[in-house]
Amino acid sequence: MVDYKNNTFIFITDAMPFPYKAVLFDWAYTLVDLVDEDGFSAFQKLFRFLEGKGVSLPDLNAAFEFTDSLFKEFIRSSRVTHQEAHFETVLKTLLLRYPIDINGKTSLEEMLRVYYAAIHSCRRIYPDVLPALKQLLDRGVRMGIISNTTNPGFIKHNERLAIGLDPFFEFSIYSTEVPFRKPHPSIFRLAQSRLGLAPEDILFVGDHLQNDVEGAQAVGMRAAWLNRDGEENPDGVRPEYVLSDLTGLTEIQSRVLDRA
Repeated sequence: MVDYKNNTFIFITDAMPFPYKAVLFDWAYTLVDLVDEDGFSAFQKLFRFLEGKGVSLPDLNAAFEFTDSLFKEFIRSSRVTHQEAHFETVLKTLLLRYPIDINGKTSLEEMLRVYYAAIHSCRRIYPDVLPALKQLLDRGVRMGIISNTTNPGFIKHNERLAIGLDPFFEFSIYSTEVPFRKPHPSIFRLAQSRLGLAPEDILFVGDHLQNDVEGAQAVGMRAAWLNRDGEENPDGVRPEYVLSDLTGLTEIQSRVLDRA
């Protein structure tokens, strides 16, 4: 469960009080396994839905190639600017490109619901997640989500409800609803403001060293790297905690060992 190679923090038994007033979580590959998303299959289901509504459509493969290429370019740009790629914008561009007239037949929101129902159908909660969240809740620890996502906020809200995690979290902040994505400090500071706590009273848990660990540490939060696959840490990022799953999350304590 514990990687001691960094020699940064130690772990103790759950008899000790949890040292943080709040825990913020990343979503994908931290709480939820995305498994094998099939973008083409979801796009195909969307086209079938539109056909059923009597919408005149272009060639499926050509439309998917255009959408996929534009979306990937959008994502590459977002990694540089920290301004999130929006699949909704890509879909709007597809409607303009051909054009595809949906007026009086469906809506963009309905199209997004159909598309993401297919995308999200294979997702699952990691088995260690619910026990860990219940333990934190029982200890009175406040919880929230900060997630980089290309999904619209209402789609993520639906996913959170459908997958059964909504009752644990006071709030969720998604990168498609704010100016910048992780690791930009503004998204972390927004969560801190929502909690009304000092940054050192907040622990961030995520699977990405730069976006989650460095991003949280840059605003003074402590960070736990959730390293489910036992990956090496070649980048010199120093998380306060390293976990192989969330089982030991409530066992951590906050005494920092010598970093020298």
